[in-house]
Amino acid sequence: MKKLSVIVPCYNEELVIAESYRRTRKVLSAIPNPTEIIYINDGSKDNTRVLLNEIASSDPEVKVIHFSRNFGHQPAVTAGINNCDADLALILDADMQDPPELIPAIMALQEEKEANVVYCVRKSREGDGWFKRLSAKLFYRFMNAMSEVQFPVDTGDFRLIDRKVMDQFNSLKEKGKYIRGLISWIGFKQVPFYYEREARVAGETKYPLRKMLRFASTALIYFSKKPLKLVMGLGFTAVLVGLLLTTWITLGKLYGFSNAESGWSSIVTIIVFFGGVQLITIGVLGQYIGTLFDEIKSRPEYIIDEKENFKND
Repeated sequence: MKKLSVIVPCYNEELVIAESYRRTRKVLSAIPNPTEIIYINDGSKDNTRVLLNEIASSDPEVKVIHFSRNFGHQPAVTAGINNCDADLALILDADMQDPPELIPAIMALQEEKEANVVYCVRKSREGDGWFKRLSAKLFYRFMNAMSEVQFPVDTGDFRLIDRKVMDQFNSLKEKGKYIRGLISWIGFKQVPFYYEREARVAGETKYPLRKMLRFASTALIYFSKKPLKLVMGLGFTAVLVGLLLTTWITLGKLYGFSNAESGWSSIVTIIVFFGGVQLITIGVLGQYIGTLFDEIKSRPEYIIDEKENFKND
């Protein structure tokens, strides 16, 4: 029977980790497949590390990876996949907004459809404000408009992947991973699973607006060259406007239908416009160059401080 690993990234989850483990273990105990849970402690500053070590000491089927510091949610999920030796892996956040009770149904769908990926689509988002719901909907649709790869909308990292997908994922060398995008890019047979997303049991979101914007920027830069094409088009438009304006001023002076000397406000407007175009273009180029710089440095995505219940570690 196929072995299942549940990969759970954690950052400052002391308020939910015990309940998260209880509910997940209860579900896995009812599954006939061999199972395990891999927790990744992403440099938590609260009591998460102690609690995870206590769980691992009482349950040999729980593995724990402790990072040396906070590296982020995507590196934490990456570490879980990199260190998973199971046939199937399910990515699950610790806050239980994505209910672990859905695991049997997701596995049944994977087996029925013989799918390599089952990605979970949110029919609703309990506990999220209107801004979070609206921005999420706009983000996925904007990404599909900008990217060469089409992504399923209204999804997160909550998904089941098989060994074939994990092996391909582990072969990818890029550091700034947008995991749900990469899994879509890998391909193979992928099917949706629709569910109702619940509110957080406790604690607060680990994705404030600042992190959401950084996450969106990473997704866009790594999966689309269209921003470069857009700023190039904007540059051509600015040049065209400049040529037309120059022609108008020249003809106006020759035929006397304009007085360019008195138009100081138009000059200021033109300077601001062209300056804005230049700054936008430089900014977009800077984002791509910064990404190249990070990749060339070839630093690891994460550093492991300690492992619990891993054999030969």
